[in-house]
This record gives sequence, C-alpha cells and structure tokens, in this order.
Amino acid sequence: LLLFKMCSNIGRTLSRLKTVDEETMGESKLARVLTVFDLTALGVGATLGAGVYILTGSVAKDTTGPSVVISFLIAALTSILSGLCYAEFGARVPKAGSGYVYSYVTVGECCAFVIGWNLILSYVIGAASVARAWTGNFDALIGNKIKTHMLSCCSMDVPGLAEYPDIFSFAIVMLLTALIAFGVKEFALVNKVFTVLNIGVILFVVIAGLTQADIHNWNWTTDEIHDYFGMVTQTTIDMTPYGTGGFMPFGFGGLISGTATCFYAFVGFDCIATTGEEAINPQKSIPLGIVLSLAVCCIAYLAISATLTLMRPYFLLDTLAPLPVAFEEVGMSWASYPVAVGAICALSTSLLGAMFPMPRIIYAMAIDGLLFEFLANVHKKTKTPLVATFLSGTLAGIMAVFFDLKELVDLMSIGTLAAYTLVATSVLLLRYQPDATPVSTDEATYEKGDSKPITQSTESFEIRMLIQPKSSLPTQTVSSIVNWCTGKISFLKLTQVCMTLFSVTAVLASSSGWNGASIAFSVIFMICSILPMICIGMQPQSNKKLSFAVPLVPTVPALNMFVNIYLMVSLPPSTWYKMLIWLVMGGMIYVFYGIRNSAENPNNKARAEE
Repeated sequence: LLLFKMCSNIGRTLSRLKTVDEETMGESKLARVLTVFDLTALGVGATLGAGVYILTGSVAKDTTGPSVVISFLIAALTSILSGLCYAEFGARVPKAGSGYVYSYVTVGECCAFVIGWNLILSYVIGAASVARAWTGNFDALIGNKIKTHMLSCCSMDVPGLAEYPDIFSFAIVMLLTALIAFGVKEFALVNKVFTVLNIGVILFVVIAGLTQADIHNWNWTTDEIHDYFGMVTQTTIDMTPYGTGGFMPFGFGGLISGTATCFYAFVGFDCIATTGEEAINPQKSIPLGIVLSLAVCCIAYLAISATLTLMRPYFLLDTLAPLPVAFEEVGMSWASYPVAVGAICALSTSLLGAMFPMPRIIYAMAIDGLLFEFLANVHKKTKTPLVATFLSGTLAGIMAVFFDLKELVDLMSIGTLAAYTLVATSVLLLRYQPDATPVSTDEATYEKGDSKPITQSTESFEIRMLIQPKSSLPTQTVSSIVNWCTGKISFLKLTQVCMTLFSVTAVLASSSGWNGASIAFSVIFMICSILPMICIGMQPQSNKKLSFAVPLVPTVPALNMFVNIYLMVSLPPSTWYKMLIWLVMGGMIYVFYGIRNSAENPNNKARAEE
C-alpha cells in the first residue's frame, strides 16, 4: 500500500499540468511589438534557408528527378498539418515557449520538460550548423582564404571535432546574439530586410530561369539519356544512377524518399510560436503568421524546383551549387552573383530564426521553475531575456567553433519532430476536454441548443459511449475516452511504422517481394489505428470559440502524428543514443532542481498566494 501511494504521488508530480489563467494570459514582461508581417518574415526567414538554393538540385538528381516538384508539394501539405496544430495552440495559449508550453498545458510537466530540453538542443545545433554554413558560403566567395589560412596555422585532427576552429562563425553568432539582446524590434527590422532580399532573389531566379525553360527536360527517355552519355563518353553507360527517365525516373519509391528529405526544408516555422509574449494580439497574429509563412515557403520551393528542372535535365544538375551551374550552362553565368547574395541572405535569416527561439524556450522553462531562476531575468530597458540570450548564443558559438556538426544535425530533427508530435497530440486532447466542470446537477450549466446539463461528476462509463456519447458537449468521461484512444493510436502507429520499415528493408534486401505476413500485420495495425480514430470522431467536441481552430479533427492531428513518428523512427540508431545522453543530463536537472522549484508545486503555489 505504501509503495502504491508513493508511485501515485510520483505519477501526479510528473503529470502536473500548467494552469493558464485567461485573465492574466495577456500579461508579459517582454515587449509586445511584433506585427503579423514581422511574424511572417520570421517564419519565412527561418524556413526558407539556403536549402532552397541547394536541396532542390541534390534531391532532383539523386532521388526524385523532375518529380521533386511533387515531393515538395506533399512535404508542404504534411508540414501544413503541423502548422495548423501550432496555429490553434497559438490562439489558445499565447505564451512564450512553443511546444514546451503547449505540452505542459495538456500532457504534463515531465513530458513538457523533455520537449523543452530537446528544443533547446535542436535550436543550439541548428544555430551552430547554420553559422558554419554561413562562414563556408562567404569563404567560397573569397576563394576559400579563411579555410586555407586556418588549416595551415591551427588544424584539428580529432574525431568528432571540426577540421579547424571556426572563429569567424563564433563572431557571427555573438554579433547576432547582441542584436537579439538589444531589442526584438531591432531584430525584427534586420530580419525583414534580409527576408525581403531573399524573396527578391528567388523571384529573379524564377523569372530569369523560366526564360531558359525546356519542357522536354521533364520527358527524357532512357534511350535519349543513354545516347546523350554515349556521345559524351564514347563508352557503355550504367543507367542505374539515372533511373528510367520521364517525370518520375526513380519511381514512386523515389518520390516518397524525396518527400521525407524535402519535409525538413519546411522545419522552422515553429519559431513563430515562441513569440506569444512579444506579438501584438498573439491569438490572431500567431496563427496568421504561421499559415502565411508556410504558404510563401511552399510557393517558393515549388517555383524553384520547377524552374531548375525545366532549365536543365535532372541527371545533369550539380548537387553542391545547382542554380549557379545551371545558369552557367545556359549562358547566364552572371546570374550566379545574385544567387550568391540570396544564399547569404537566406543563411542570415535562417541563423536569426534558429537563434531567436532559444532564449524564449529557456526563459519560459525558467519562469515555470524547471530551469534556474536567473535565466528568467528580463532587462528593464530592452525587455529581452538577457541572460538566456547570451548563454544560449555563447553555447551555439562554441559549438560552431569546435565541433563537426554533420554528426549532430540529426539531433535537431528528433527534438523538432517530437515537439510536432506532442503539439498534435495536445490539440487532439484539448478539443475534447470539458470547458466547464460543474459538481452537481443543481450547479450544472446549460449550453444553447443543448437539452441536458453537463453532469460529468455523476456520469459513469459504458461501452456504448465509445460510439454513442450521452452528452452533446465534452465531459470528463469523454475526455478520458479520447485520452485512452490517443494513447492507443500513438502506440499502434509507432509499432506499425517500425514493422513497415522492417518489412521494406527485408524486401529490398531479399528482392523477393512482400510476403503474406508483412502485408497481414500492416493491414491489422492499420485497422487497429483507425478504430480508435473512429471512436474519437464520434465524441462531442468543445464549442469554445477560438480565433483559429484546426479543421477536420481528429483526422488532421492523427495524420500529423503518423508522419512525425515515421520520420523519427527513420532516423539512425546513433542519433537516439546521443539524444539519450542529452536527456540524462536534463533529467538530472529536473529531478534535483525542477521538481522542487516548479511553479506548479503545491508548496510553491501556497507560498505565492500568501
């Protein structure tokens, strides 16, 4: 009995929910100065990085061919699923902290800490890797003079470390850290300038490139490719690297593989969700900023991918600098200069977009007592979390100087995808939670159009309630049913994804096709995943009015969960081992500091009310 009581107390502690008072929800120590245009520019800048100039060529040549356009479209649509979930939470909980705060409100404290801790690592690695890419791009423009000098004087031949200490990256990171600390208004102005320049260069590339477009580049046959290389090399050609020609030379499998790669090109819009305490009218501006930024990025990626693959055959694209090389091949080599300027602007906005959310996540966790109190200090004049800003910036700068970040980039994906999954789950759970909690029939409230009072305290569970609920509004029983079904969906989707990946690997290895067991298991798990969704869909949803709400619930959040779980499971095991080390470090902070100092700790709440 004592052991049961102790486990129960631990469970309650780890699942404590953050209480958000609607009367004080709009209060903030930070400066509310960001408009919808500022938020849209922030999202576009963080999402539309240098990948728009590089990723399109590498995916088209090696994975999809001209159907990279379709891959980007599918990736955009799946990213919009996450964007819609973030937009609803931006309308519900306009607080700094993004996925951390959203999961704290609905899932619990321990899960929120894990999400917040992972997001910190994601943004730090993201900022450091973009800083090194910025330096590398700039260095290439001046003939690699920085790299040559640093390798000659202080090269580092140590596994896991960079070839040389990149002092220039550290300087760039600290300069932008000072800009972010100086004030969010000044940061927003610089970000808008770079974003507008980037969009201007993309428009130039599309317009100039389409003047050299040839629709035949989407329809090369195998014989034409073979003849082309035969004339060039005068030898027999292995056609495997070039596929079968046409619009989808690598088949449906190549299209899906390319979509998974293209999905990461849309990661970044979630930084808008960290501006809940700095946006003007955040309940409207955050959802609008997220939707507009994803729409702009979708159009830009589709336009660039279509232009590039129409300018040059997919099998002739350069994977490192596809646009400059493509313009050079069509006699417009001068166009490489605006492209280089656009890449620098894109990297600058991407770096700002990675650095801006870092201190906001740390600040939100410190305000809640899960991280050290001094990290929540806000400068009286600049209205920015000064300590958190310089601490996170310094950490990102040090990583950019010394580490080979190619080995750590996948850690960014886990943190971001886990946050996307939890936000989708939270939307699903919140939509079916009761808005009011009367304790008896006499005190029950009536809603317009509802013939029965909400009497959830006296309602008992019956099997038929899975498909035929008694009330037309959410009750505690309805909420419990949805919670249970959501847990089952998550488990079944995880299992199904693992089995599907295993089956695909086995098929590719044996070349014997799908066997009956693989197909049967996949179908069974798919059906078992759909049944809980049907039960959720039969439950009454909250009729609370929001400035933005996700459409087609539970389908949209459930699909979002499936996509994110699939991408997480697809990451290599080494990434999970590294993440485990980071989580152990965070777990020690939470156990020895966060649990005791949490703002949701009953003892701390009692002292605050005194």
